[in-house]
Amino acid sequence: MPGVEDLYREIILDHYRTPRNRGELPPPAVCTEGNNPLCGDDIRIFLDIADGVVRDVKFSGQGCSISQSSTSMMTVAIKGRPVDEVRALVRRFKHMMTLSDDDGAVDESIKLGDIEALGGVVKFPVRIKCATLGWNTLLEGLNSTQG
Repeated sequence: MPGVEDLYREIILDHYRTPRNRGELPPPAVCTEGNNPLCGDDIRIFLDIADGVVRDVKFSGQGCSISQSSTSMMTVAIKGRPVDEVRALVRRFKHMMTLSDDDGAVDESIKLGDIEALGGVVKFPVRIKCATLGWNTLLEGLNSTQG
């Protein structure tokens, strides 16, 4: 259905042209960095987590439209959510990207909203790393805040 593909393409381009939550958070925010040497993508995720909730999130870096828009959409989806829900959302997204799910069962009822626009990336396996870069960097940040 070409209309839907055009809509999805427009959502991705919109987040690339006008990224949400772009910037940095000052310390004591957690900062993690990720890169994709195959594509040249570079992402930094800043997290403000308190009482088990992602109070604020920002990202900086540069890269292709897929990595930047995916990270922008991710920040919108996780802001204000409990860390457990964020982890479930990451599992759901990575499952959509057809990556293995070593961290537990995937809750298929979790709605991804605009993030589903990135589902077409799986047709281009080399771009999956672009789409998941921000998400993997987010997980590193979440893991660094544990005990």
